[in-house]
Amino acid sequence: MNFELSDEARMLQDGLRRFLRETYDAKTRNAAAEAPQGFPRAVWDGLAEMGVIGALFTEDQGGFGGTGFDIALVFEELGRAGAVDPMLDTGVLCGGLLAELGDTEAVEGVIAGGTQLALAHGEPGARYDSSTAETAAARDGDAWRLTGRKAVVVNAAAAEAFLVTARTDAGLGLFRVEAAALDFRPYPLNGGGTAAELALDAAPATLLAEEAGAILARAEARATLAICAEALGLMEAIRGLTADYLKTRKQFGQPIGKFQVLQHRMADMLIEIEQARSAVINLAGNLDGPDRDLHVAATKNLIGEVARLVVEESIQMHGGIGMTMEYDLGHLAKRLTMVDHRFGDALHHLERFIALRAA
Repeated sequence: MNFELSDEARMLQDGLRRFLRETYDAKTRNAAAEAPQGFPRAVWDGLAEMGVIGALFTEDQGGFGGTGFDIALVFEELGRAGAVDPMLDTGVLCGGLLAELGDTEAVEGVIAGGTQLALAHGEPGARYDSSTAETAAARDGDAWRLTGRKAVVVNAAAAEAFLVTARTDAGLGLFRVEAAALDFRPYPLNGGGTAAELALDAAPATLLAEEAGAILARAEARATLAICAEALGLMEAIRGLTADYLKTRKQFGQPIGKFQVLQHRMADMLIEIEQARSAVINLAGNLDGPDRDLHVAATKNLIGEVARLVVEESIQMHGGIGMTMEYDLGHLAKRLTMVDHRFGDALHHLERFIALRAA
């Protein structure tokens, strides 16, 4: 496996890191939290203009990347900045599904930044088991109508349409439902962004795929890689903040970073983050391999465990300042904590890994 970035990837990484460093700060994030859509629109437009969204798609799909390493690169930088833009929901999940279905026009809209979408897949009480979807699809002449409930639909406030899963006679279908056809109330998420609960009462829908189980599984695997890479960027940012704090905070006339016990705790954190990086790289290289689900489960479990350690250690070493929202650590720690709750937490993926190994 080649760990070296290509010249093009290095240019994308440098440009994206510089753009986010210049545009994202606590003021930007606080303003985004107050905005109706839940993210800074000007930053999203800038990301699209830079071609960042296009890095998530292959050339055949209209992009210029699309590999696991491209996804990991983009999301590690977004995590490093504590970005709250809906790149995961509009780009990886919905954009990826539309690309697999060959909807070139819709994918072009996503890459250009002019289209916002949200995937409505999870249901109340289902936890992380996506196979238990009970939302039903019924034919209505040449059209379809959906009835059921969808929970925690991320990016709902900005989405102009939802990609909704529902049961058909053929299996788990995928439909498009226009946001204007639904009545819902978005709410803010801890760590940034918005979500909503959707009540579908014979909602009019357009069929995209009558059996979408396989492409949903691929999209979720790619999204899990993305959120693991975002977590890695968040960990790196938190580690940097903590190291800087230990160099400047003084007790007994010297920086507290000179105390051996804190040096050991920082070393332990660094080792764990490096293990997390190795796991993300391994998953990126096996995203399209035969053991994809095994690598997804192993990586998500490890990321969840390391994320908890990094959050707890950094908050403790910062003391009270770690909980101040005006300081970046407060936002980064919240967002890193929430990583464990999307696409299955550490315990869920430990059980999934054991089941896959035993199969």
